[in-house]
Formats: sequence, structure tokens, C-alpha cells
Amino acid sequence: MSKRNKKLAVAAAIMLLVFTFSTAVMSVVMLVNQQNVNKMIAVYTGQYEDPAQEDDVVIAQNYTIKSTTHISDAYKSGDTSQLDDRDKETLAMAKDVLKEIIKDDMTQFEKEKAVYEYLTKGMKATTGILTVIAETSNENDNPHDVLKNRSAVCVGYATTFRLFMQMMDIECRVVHNTSLSHSWDLVKLDDGCWYHTDCYMDNSNPNYKNFNMDDTTCRNLSHDWNTAYFEAATGKKYNYTLMSCKEIKDIYAIPKAVMEAVKKKKETFSFTFKDAIKPEEEKFAKYMVEQLETMMGGSEKLYVSSQWMLNDKGQYVLCYYMTYNTTSADELTEKERTKIDSKISTILNQYKFYDTYGNDY
Repeated sequence: MSKRNKKLAVAAAIMLLVFTFSTAVMSVVMLVNQQNVNKMIAVYTGQYEDPAQEDDVVIAQNYTIKSTTHISDAYKSGDTSQLDDRDKETLAMAKDVLKEIIKDDMTQFEKEKAVYEYLTKGMKATTGILTVIAETSNENDNPHDVLKNRSAVCVGYATTFRLFMQMMDIECRVVHNTSLSHSWDLVKLDDGCWYHTDCYMDNSNPNYKNFNMDDTTCRNLSHDWNTAYFEAATGKKYNYTLMSCKEIKDIYAIPKAVMEAVKKKKETFSFTFKDAIKPEEEKFAKYMVEQLETMMGGSEKLYVSSQWMLNDKGQYVLCYYMTYNTTSADELTEKERTKIDSKISTILNQYKFYDTYGNDY
């Protein structure tokens, strides 16, 4: 065989090898992608089996619910010898938070409320330093990185909330929904009842809407879960909205009562009716609430939402949740912005930036 033919043969062999390898790689990629697609289809069509377990469940195909009882046990026993450095750092950060927000004379409910408020409101604040930027997308699904980075996905909120509860000897479980796309908490308080609390859903509007819900309320707010595996949430005593309930005369007193609450900047409030709502009045009550919410919805400084609930006496309760968009203390005033802009402009002029590059600023 001539040298030319030998070279052609070698080249053909290499090309065949490359083609075979590329085809194999593409086949694997296609198989993995197809498996993911099949899993997603199965999940959203209800054909995927929802695991009857609390931990080691993967949410949104990316975040895993992991147990932290070894950390809470170490906190209660005082023995941290079995913790690695990362867990010791988690425990130290969690202890600092509890020292800051918990007092000895607090009830279980007050402790739970303090943790909820820290996770939905307090984590947004920074004290003199910039928020740490997570290095990977998974660095906000566990208590260590949630407390360190001050940001979280739903799994991060749920597992961090549970860690705090378990450190304080309050029973708590992380719940996942049937489509494996979301997670939140079930907490058992001193009335012997379980409650749903979803810090993630209230993070953008921390107005207690998803705080201490019973099963019915939780389901009405678009949550679904394995009710055969997780405990039934029947508690109403510590539902924050019901705790702030006020009786008004009838449905026609709603607008004035709402305006009085808004005037006082109340975030959450609710009403029962002295004149019980009759079946033939339900359509008027529904329209009254919807129209009031629509007419108030044009404001950029106020977000309004509401829902109907039943209290433990079987009465209709109208619940309101308000978010007041006021200027943050961290935002610069017009005077402060002008001062900084002037300093920047002065430097740019010194270096003849505008003459060289042009700018209409």
C-alpha cells in the first residue's frame, strides 16, 4: 500500500473513531435528557410516585431536603465533637440568631413567629457589608448557606426554619408537594395541633398570609401534598390572621373597616360579621371584596390580597394581607444621589472622558 493510501486509511479510521465516539456521547446525552423529560412529564401528570418520606427528597430536580437533626442534637447536648467544620459553623450562626431574636419567657408561638419574621424580613437586611454572593446555584438550599449568604430557595427556607424549631424543642417537619417542585414546614405548637408555615411564599410579601395555616387554608393557597403521610394540620388558635380578628356589623361595613386598618398600617387583619352572611348575600359579599381590592390595587405603595376562611366556630372570616411599599432606609435620598453624581462627573471631566468618548448623561 502506498504512503498516500496509508495516510488516507489512518485518517478514515480516526474519523470513524471520532464519529463513533461522538455518536455514543450524543446517545448518552439524549438518553439523559429524555429521562429528565419523561420524569418531568410523569411528575406533572401525576404518574410519578411521590416518595412517602421527609428527607432526601429532591425538589425541582436540583435541591435536596437534608436532615439537620445532628446539628440540633449537638446544640441541645452541648457536644459538638461529631460535627464537621461546616456543621459547627452552621450551629454557631444559628445560635447567634436565636440569641438575637429569642427571649426566655417567650411561648412556643412567639418563638416560632420570631423565626418566621427573621426568615421573611430580617434576612434581607445587611449591616455594613455587602450580601455574600453564592458561588453555585445550590448554595441557598441548606441552613449553612442560607444563614451565611442571606438568601434561599424554598428548600433553604424550609430546612432552616426546621433547624431553628428543633433547636428549641418544637416539633417540625419539612413538607414537599406532590409535583416535587416546592417545600415548606409543618410545625406542632403547644395546643397539640399542627400548622403549615411557608416562609418562602411570604418572603416577597411578609404579611403572615402563609403563616400557621390549617390544611384547608394551605390547600386554598395552591399547596398540595401527601396527606396520607404528613400529619393533618387542624390548628386555628395560632393562625395569625384569625388572632387579629375584629367583629363588624355586616358586609357593607367592610370598606370603612379596611380603610381604618390601612390607616394604622396593619399588615394582617380579619373580620367576622355580627349580622351573619345569609346564602342570598354571598354574591354581594364576594363582589364587595373583589371590587374593593380592584379599586385599591392601583396604588404602587400598597399590595392588597384577601381570602375567606372559617374559624373554629364555623363563622365566615374575611382575612386581609397588606404589604406597604415604603422607601427603604438603605435607599439614597435625591440629595445624596446628586452629591455622588457630581463627584463622578467631576472626575470624568478631569480626564476629558466626555470629549473622548461622548456621553449625554
